[in-house]
Amino acid sequence: MTRTPPTAVTPLRLWRWRRNPLRRPSDLVEAWVVLATWILAVLGGVCAGWAAAHSVDAGLAARRAEVHAVSAVLTGDAVRTAPDGSGYDDGRVWAVARWTGPDGSVHTDRAKVFPGAPAGTRVTVWADRAGRSVPPPASRAEGMLQTVLTGILVAQVTGTAVWAGGWLVRGGLVRRRLAEWDEEWKRVGPEWRNFSGGGR
Repeated sequence: MTRTPPTAVTPLRLWRWRRNPLRRPSDLVEAWVVLATWILAVLGGVCAGWAAAHSVDAGLAARRAEVHAVSAVLTGDAVRTAPDGSGYDDGRVWAVARWTGPDGSVHTDRAKVFPGAPAGTRVTVWADRAGRSVPPPASRAEGMLQTVLTGILVAQVTGTAVWAGGWLVRGGLVRRRLAEWDEEWKRVGPEWRNFSGGGR
């Protein structure tokens, strides 16, 4: 019975950082550029995404703090049939509603109600601190979704931009090294051909 010799495991060596006669200074520079690119792409993307998400979350929280729901009453009957919409309507219609602001002033504006709602029906509208009608703020769930998506998008764009910049720098180093090799081959090539052809 023959025994299979053990397979030699070659350890991963970071040859660009090791001292060896084949390593050029440009190899070491390129290695540091690649390492810095990945570190900055990951850390920069995470930090930029977190900052963007925090900014969006703070903006949404400030918006929720500036508006409040008020009870209003319809001043007239709402239409009985909703107009044909674009597919984004929720089946409600616009009707004129009246409410009283914090300073006692009376405000009127349009509000979304269900078709056929009679005058005097109570509806909820959103108003700012001056009592003026404003669009409703995003809900907690909508705000969380918007915050997360913004953070992910900004992180991805930032990381991609840093990565692309690093690879542009690396590409310049590679082109420079190839040009140096070309110049060196112009000097060494004739001597190499003489040796390989037996001329010397």
